[in-house]
Amino acid sequence: MTTTAWTPDRPWRGIMVATALPLREDLSIDYDAYAEHVSHLIGNGCDGVVPNGSLGEYQTLTDDERARVVRTAVAAAGDGARVMPGVAAYGSAESRRWADQAAEAGCGSVLLLPPNTYRADEPAVRAHYAEVAEAGLPVVAYNNPFDTRVDLTPDLLAALHGDGTVVAVKEFTGDVRRAYEIAEVAPELDLLIGADDVLLELALAGAVGWIAGYPNAFPATCVELYDAACAGDLDTALPLYRSLHPLLRLDSKTEFVQAIKLSMDIVGRRGGPTRPPRSPLSGATEALVRSATEKAMAAGHR
Repeated sequence: MTTTAWTPDRPWRGIMVATALPLREDLSIDYDAYAEHVSHLIGNGCDGVVPNGSLGEYQTLTDDERARVVRTAVAAAGDGARVMPGVAAYGSAESRRWADQAAEAGCGSVLLLPPNTYRADEPAVRAHYAEVAEAGLPVVAYNNPFDTRVDLTPDLLAALHGDGTVVAVKEFTGDVRRAYEIAEVAPELDLLIGADDVLLELALAGAVGWIAGYPNAFPATCVELYDAACAGDLDTALPLYRSLHPLLRLDSKTEFVQAIKLSMDIVGRRGGPTRPPRSPLSGATEALVRSATEKAMAAGHR
């Protein structure tokens, strides 16, 4: 039976939280708050963390900041294998350097977008993943064609897996039909839930992990939801999913970073501001996030 839990030999499975990065009011990184946040997530049942993803605002970080975020996550997690840094960059050589840094820090895997400076063709995509795989860590592909304009289709994922350069895919398209296509053409490739608002559908379709956003604010409840969904326990999962879905939908919105950080602030965690070009939420969107978060708190979610 395929496990949907984190294991040392498959450290990309289970709930890997794409961590938000606490910033001070002057927009400097509060590394102590970040370390506490990583410990909090793992202490509440999450399996590991994904620093330096979009939710971690990696595009706005200096090289020194980005490297220190990874080292901070490894130290706070207590086991580097529970850390899956994002290694996206404009050039394959730069992504490789970030993968090398992750390996040196003791991480268990890395998360890699396809080339995103132009609409890369299949040979370019395959070469990009092959270069990063040379760092020696398992590579999880990240399919987000909305932002990269490169679609890792099931057939392309099968080719990458056949090349031996990827072990799993974070599927963010929201098209749950792809789960079944991927299972047909690449049955040994692990499917990871990439968007919070299709968690239940992809779990039922055979996903073995969740690279997650909203556990930043409600880790314990999200763990309960994930476990029930993967077990096919709809009596438990469906009410939780319906209750949380107004928040989970925000993970797929343009302002997802600001929304999740606001929810963290409301529940008593440390979210804080975002760096430009991300700007504060509009009044209407802030009210929506605040209302949905407060309803989730009133329902006992934590």
